[in-house]
Amino acid sequence: MTLNRAGVQPGRVGMKMTVLSHGRYFLSYPVIFRKKTIPMNFEHFNLDPKINAGVQDMGFTVPTPIQQQAIPPIMEGRDVMGLAQTGTGKTAAFVLPILQRLIHGPRRRVRALIIAPTRELTEQTHKAINQLGRKTGLHSISVYGGVSIQPQISKLHKGIEMVCACPGRLLDHISRGTIDISSIEVLVLDEADQMFDMGFLPDIKKIIKHLPSDLQTLLFSATMPDAIRGLANKILRDPVKVQVGHTAPASTVSHTFYPVEGHLKKSLLETILDTTKTGPVLVFTRTKLRSKRVAQQLDKSGYGATALHGNLSQNQRQQALDGFRKGRYKILVATDVAARGIDVRGVSHVINYDVPDTADAYTHRIGRTGRACKTGDAFTFVTGADRGPSYSIRKILGKKLKICKLKGFDVVAESGDNPSDTGHNAQQKDSVGRSSQAARRGWRPRSKRKPSRRPQRQAMAG
Repeated sequence: MTLNRAGVQPGRVGMKMTVLSHGRYFLSYPVIFRKKTIPMNFEHFNLDPKINAGVQDMGFTVPTPIQQQAIPPIMEGRDVMGLAQTGTGKTAAFVLPILQRLIHGPRRRVRALIIAPTRELTEQTHKAINQLGRKTGLHSISVYGGVSIQPQISKLHKGIEMVCACPGRLLDHISRGTIDISSIEVLVLDEADQMFDMGFLPDIKKIIKHLPSDLQTLLFSATMPDAIRGLANKILRDPVKVQVGHTAPASTVSHTFYPVEGHLKKSLLETILDTTKTGPVLVFTRTKLRSKRVAQQLDKSGYGATALHGNLSQNQRQQALDGFRKGRYKILVATDVAARGIDVRGVSHVINYDVPDTADAYTHRIGRTGRACKTGDAFTFVTGADRGPSYSIRKILGKKLKICKLKGFDVVAESGDNPSDTGHNAQQKDSVGRSSQAARRGWRPRSKRKPSRRPQRQAMAG
């Protein structure tokens, strides 16, 4: 297969129109369109046999679209900006070419730095490196806060080629002089938009000041806020820009809204769990306290649940994740801090106990199911107070959204569908169609409209 300078099959480059969650449009980065889809496998990348052995051990056969587009230019040494949803295989998209670069060259010095916003994501990347590169002799370490710094210092002194780090603890090592990043060849900013959301952008800028100026930089993000776009323009040099899909939720997931009164959420959750065939279930709440309380209530009811939130120590968080992965817990009740850091195969359902604040947050939450071309279900509980946040989600889902009203739980006219519809079965509607517009205007069926009070006034006057 012939590759051009960017490392992709010759085709055409066009601009892709994207609709943001707040309704505005922008022309996103150039996207490479192939004239013809050609079946590929990992042999097309000419990876070192030791790396290919790791690929085969992981059971990878056909590269995902982000891997097909990103791996060739990364292997050429180009800067890359990747816009891809979670669950598309982007971790391997940068890990494999970095392993290929580092397998030949000096050892026992830090040559690649991967920065991620959460401890879970850092561990996930560290694990992927160990699995894909286990026969290469390259070593990786995960660096984050909430645990003792001394074991990290000891491992760094022994000599490490790749560091997966959270910004705060990395700056701590830099200030202590316990890490030498003067030999960094590749910098990866993973989930850059979440780092911005969590307030890490100033830390990222401080870290970049300590890095060599001639390194290769890779930036991956699910969305592209203006602050991240500005950072990319400063640190990326003539980047190859690849985009897989768009900022809408993955097409492998079905979406259902359940109108419900707030005090009935727990009962609705248990009803769904009792009547739905599920695998591992991920439940999202808005607060740490609610995550803890819902998990305790479910566990007392015999569902086998545990909580994952920011108030837990690193060991407690790891125990919760391990228990969920190994099947000891069927249900994991988490806050958004874990939305992009949970990599558990086979999650069948994501249930939004609380509606996320933005459409992007919804995308990140439900990205935990329907991964690797498998299907999944996303259920969202919508109360009367959720009309604002749920509207932006309904807008991006459109006709894909189903409204399911269960008897005894329904909130009339607050879910965005026609308030005169009732029943047990899921009813699919265009969430931005006539019915939702009528609901927002306070429309009532003619038979239920209040009678005019004018005749009464006239009678009184008579």
